[in-house]
Amino acid sequence: MKKSILKISLIAFISLGVVSCKDSKDKTNEATIEAAEASNTATDYTVNTTNSVISWEGNKPTGSHVGNIRLSAGSISINKNEIEAGNFTIDMNSIVDKDLEGEDKANLEAHLKGTVAGKEGDFFDVNTYPTATFEITNSTTSAPGKTTIKGNLTIKDKTNPIEFPATITLTEGKLLIKSETFSIDRTKWGVNYGSKSIFDNLGDKFISDEMKLTVELHATK
Repeated sequence: MKKSILKISLIAFISLGVVSCKDSKDKTNEATIEAAEASNTATDYTVNTTNSVISWEGNKPTGSHVGNIRLSAGSISINKNEIEAGNFTIDMNSIVDKDLEGEDKANLEAHLKGTVAGKEGDFFDVNTYPTATFEITNSTTSAPGKTTIKGNLTIKDKTNPIEFPATITLTEGKLLIKSETFSIDRTKWGVNYGSKSIFDNLGDKFISDEMKLTVELHATK
């Protein structure tokens, strides 16, 4: 009898360990680096929140959706035509879909924002987490105007490092940063809805963990 109880307990412990391993992906943040600081000789540029936009694309086996999201604030420091530091606030309430219309568009946007009762945690839960942030930790110029930007992205109180290649243009007190399209794994920020790496038995009803982003940032002195 004791052996049977011990065996059942061991199986339960192993099963719990397997579940914990599967769930751990959305609980562990990657190591981040301290944000870069601007020097006294750097020039500060203020982000134009009207013209700046982050485009997004999400994919699933049956199709994809595209849209954008806006910044609510931001500044970037430039020294000798190179990025030295920067901090940005993303307005999560500004999420919009660009490929649907009418009720379908409204329903998808509400689901992404988490404003549907009972589905708040599926995606971004904007009532609890109204903003996301990005802070630059480093930038490396490989050719004139070509820069790799590295930084800490915080969404839903989870912070992970990301990096992306971008083209930097400076003309008459105006700054333009245009990134190439890059991808992030949304589950690292606890955005787990429809992820087959988190949930079993989804079949072809899953949504890709990889979310494509493209940044276009306008700023002035």
